[in-house]
Amino acid sequence: MSVELFHGDNLVVARTLIERGVELDMLYVDPPFGVGSKHGARTREGESRASRTSVAYDDAWEGIDRFLASLTPRLEAFHALLSARGTLYLHLDHRAVHEAKVACDRVFGRARFLGEIIWVPGNGARSSKAWGATHQTILAYGKTKDFIFHADDLREPYAAGSAAQHFNKVDAEGRRYRERTIGNRTYRYDLERGRRMGTVWTDIPAMAANTPIARETTGYPHQKPEKLLERLIRASSDEGSLVGDLFCGSGTTLAVARRLGRRALGCDASPLAIETTRKRLGT
Repeated sequence: MSVELFHGDNLVVARTLIERGVELDMLYVDPPFGVGSKHGARTREGESRASRTSVAYDDAWEGIDRFLASLTPRLEAFHALLSARGTLYLHLDHRAVHEAKVACDRVFGRARFLGEIIWVPGNGARSSKAWGATHQTILAYGKTKDFIFHADDLREPYAAGSAAQHFNKVDAEGRRYRERTIGNRTYRYDLERGRRMGTVWTDIPAMAANTPIARETTGYPHQKPEKLLERLIRASSDEGSLVGDLFCGSGTTLAVARRLGRRALGCDASPLAIETTRKRLGT
């Protein structure tokens, strides 16, 4: 499947794509979180720490108002770039997610809010003075009410206690199941099929982006795991769909989309991000 990559300001790129008539069925947006520092990358194979001289991106905002002033016109462009069945996933943390949701409500409309995913990556501060931040939030918005969503592609095993207590029927093929009657309808739940996934995800650990451990590691700071993007892409796109990431970083979204038989489109303002993504994609 084809991958198109742009180096530049994603607002300019998005407006150019709109003029070209490009439409995305899914757009994943993972902007800087505003931690107040520059992030280096591990640039040579075998390095255990990020290089202090190779800066991937600057994550130092000058206040939340400046962040929103930058984000809002981008949200407007991203909204226009989505197909009628498209979905935006905006990935942030506690520093800006609440204000960003208000901005998204204004651009997309409150009725187009599809929910939020709470990702628990297994890291984060645990303070003795206040609640530590150990999760991140992914806001989901649809362009229209007719958005792509494959609920049956998002399943997880039933809890062991529930499996032992409730799944006490066995069909002719030896499959364990349970039945529940609600009103006048009886529903069957198969143990092997699992249950539809909820919105709190604790089964995807964070990448150790600055240490050469996982095979998918590129050394780019705050790289997201392929499993996380695979789950979102499977849920909100079809085979052959065009999937976008306009803060593409290390290229995880593009790599996963291509592997799943989707077309992919990416953009980043960082030369190092473009170099890392090209190397990862073999282009």
